Amino acid sequence: MTTLLRLVLTVLLAVLAGAVAPATAPASASSASSVASACTVDPATPKRQLRAMWISSVANIDWPSRTGLSVSAQQAEFRSWLDLAVQRRMNAVVVQVRPTADTFWPSTLEPWSQWLTGTQGGAPGYDPLAFMVAEAHARNLELHAWFNPYRVANHDDPSRLISSHPARRNPGWRFAYDGKLYYNPGLPQVRDFIEDVIMDAVSRYDIDGVHLDDYFYPYPVSGQAIPDSAAYAAHGGGMNVHDWRRENVNLLVRELDQRIHAAKPHVTFGISPFGIWRNASTDPLGSRTSGLQSYDAIYADSRRWVKQGWVDYISPQIYWHIGFGTAAYEVLTAWWAETVRGTGTQLVIGQAAYRAGASGQDAAWQDRTELSDHLHVNRQHPEVAGDIYFSAKDVRADRIDAFSTLAAAHYTKPALLPARGTAAAPAAPAITSATRVSNGVSLAFQGSGARSYAIYRTTGAAGECAFADARNLVATTTRTAHTDTTAAPGTAYTYYVTALNRTHQESAPSAGKPVTGSGETFSVTVDNTDAAFTASANWGTSTFSPQLHGTDYRFADPVSASDPAWYRATIPAAGSYRVEVWHPANAGYNSAAPHIVTAAGGNQTIAVDQRTGGGAWRSLGTFSLAAGTYNVVGVSRWTSTTGYVIADAVRITRV
Repeated sequence: MTTLLRLVLTVLLAVLAGAVAPATAPASASSASSVASACTVDPATPKRQLRAMWISSVANIDWPSRTGLSVSAQQAEFRSWLDLAVQRRMNAVVVQVRPTADTFWPSTLEPWSQWLTGTQGGAPGYDPLAFMVAEAHARNLELHAWFNPYRVANHDDPSRLISSHPARRNPGWRFAYDGKLYYNPGLPQVRDFIEDVIMDAVSRYDIDGVHLDDYFYPYPVSGQAIPDSAAYAAHGGGMNVHDWRRENVNLLVRELDQRIHAAKPHVTFGISPFGIWRNASTDPLGSRTSGLQSYDAIYADSRRWVKQGWVDYISPQIYWHIGFGTAAYEVLTAWWAETVRGTGTQLVIGQAAYRAGASGQDAAWQDRTELSDHLHVNRQHPEVAGDIYFSAKDVRADRIDAFSTLAAAHYTKPALLPARGTAAAPAAPAITSATRVSNGVSLAFQGSGARSYAIYRTTGAAGECAFADARNLVATTTRTAHTDTTAAPGTAYTYYVTALNRTHQESAPSAGKPVTGSGETFSVTVDNTDAAFTASANWGTSTFSPQLHGTDYRFADPVSASDPAWYRATIPAAGSYRVEVWHPANAGYNSAAPHIVTAAGGNQTIAVDQRTGGGAWRSLGTFSLAAGTYNVVGVSRWTSTTGYVIADAVRITRV
């Protein structure tokens, strides 16, 4: 990329970033997108972005690295690919599970893949797809199962297929072309069979997406004709052969869309077509390019799939550099952005990581900033929802530091996946503890209806714009505990957690949980809405006072019986702890509300005048506490003074 073009892009991005005024209205779960649009966001830290890499199994491109590996070796290799994705702050992987009409799961329809053991039909000794899904989800990565629909073999000898192979048992289903075997897309029974194979994986495994690549009808070879005249004669229905072939592919796409979402609405369906649909010289709706047209060459009407809403995302393989005369990256990105605009289909760019720094590539790909510059171009188009990199081994190779350069400019923070559909967001979760530990801050939280959680950290008050981009996003996790190892020892923070459902709608943030600097190694806050709080039915709930902590507080009449409301906590080690309480204040509240501290030497009771000093932390004193999980603080009703007894929140801090 020229220095002048980079300068123009930098200025344009600065203008765009500064053109939006900060928000002043409070945020809510239902207005998250409007808040984001009203806040000045950092284009380098987008809140939502699909970041993925293709993990290819055909010909052992990525995984397994070779056939015949032991189960433990195969699994260790796959874990290393997932760990690479996490290291590079990706949030998804696209794994090829049906490369040559054979499968990476135990299927009754097709044989085990030859790329596992070296022998088609040879069982690998475990269920790879089940393993892959479990390992990806343990790292909060989506797993999109990648299917090649029509390719049967990278050779044209049917006798080399296992005898039970459907393409061998049904010779009329296949044809040979350019030295390879393909299922015939023009046969309805073939289309039904391919869909059934894919749906077998969808129905039996907890995959997050179905992904098709760019291989539909074979890429054309000069002097060879596709041998489908008999199928055309039987099923052409009066169309010309070219329209008929396109319609065959369209039917597969449309029917897969319907079947996938009927079975599992949360599963996303995406296709990664060749980057050029048609050239403008052929069709005024096409792009300002002059390369191979997938509409005409391989009968992939990818523009129609988008416009008809048959795919949830489209990932065009824009494998050319910025300024390339035949098919410039910036030209095609703009064309695809215009194509998806207003359709509801997400645009995820296929990136040629394999070209960066590779021998034999032209000079542009020897510039370590080329890939990174692609993402700078993407920032000009809000329709771009992320990127997928081909392939995993090239991400790992990081030739000429191309991927490291990209990550340093664009992936300094995690990102949530783009939301899909219109499902309601979960309720806001609650942080139950935030504790300084030797390697950072240990958090625990809880929520309902959540598939995963996002953890935010601020060093000051968090306004509504604190959650508009990923500047304050620390991590995402499927667990209800997380240790923030990036927390500086001497810095005070406030943590917030949001909950996300299966399709990534995000809740409102939890109440903030403060953590002090390194001088205090443990602090936990328990609110009356937390599971660690218990009280009998005699305790009412109120939101009357604006001095409350969290969303509400509890109240009860004084009686000649204890009936305490208890705050339970996990004390990490025996020692001295400061105990504080938070309550609203009101002239009608109790002047001597008994607070019980379960100290190591025996319970201690402290009377608190709840008529004053509300809306702030009030110290009950410093106490010697034993290690363990137990009811540490109680608010008792046993008092002769009049006025409601209030229980709202307590904070316990090691000193």
